[in-house]
Amino acid sequence: MHIQETRVREIMSSPVVVIREDATVEEAQALMEERGVRRLPVVDNEGHLVGIITEGDLREASAIKATINPYAPEATEHWLTVEEAMTPNPITVSEDTPIWQAAEILIEKKIGGLPVLDETQSLCGIITTSDILRLIVSRWREAREEGSTASG
Repeated sequence: MHIQETRVREIMSSPVVVIREDATVEEAQALMEERGVRRLPVVDNEGHLVGIITEGDLREASAIKATINPYAPEATEHWLTVEEAMTPNPITVSEDTPIWQAAEILIEKKIGGLPVLDETQSLCGIITTSDILRLIVSRWREAREEGSTASG
C-alpha cells in the first residue's frame, strides 16, 4: 500500500490516554511522565473531548504560578486545573482522514498532535508527528530492503 493511501486509523495511538478537565496540572504532568506522552486530550465528566493539554501548556502554567507571591495577603492556595491551562476545542481528524492530510494540518497549524474522532464523534485515538515519522521511516526501510533483495 502506498503511503498516500494510509489512513489515520492505521497508525494512531489507541486507546488514548486522557485526563479530566477538573484534574490539576500537577496530575497532568505526572500522567504525561508516567505514560511517556507530550499531550493529553482533555475530557469532561461524560467523556466528551473538550480540549488538549501539552507539555508547553504545562510549562506556561508553571511560569504563571511562579509569578504569584505566596506570601501576599490575598494569596490563597490555588491549584491550577487542566481546564484553566488547556487549549479548548482542539482541531481534530477522523479515523478515515488520509495521513497526508493530517500531516498538512500539523504543519499548517504548527501543532504536534491531533485527537481522532470516530463516526459518532467520540474520541478514539490520537495521531502525532512522531506516528507519521515512524510510518515514513518504516516505509523507507521496506523500500530499501526490497531494493537490496532485488539487486542481490
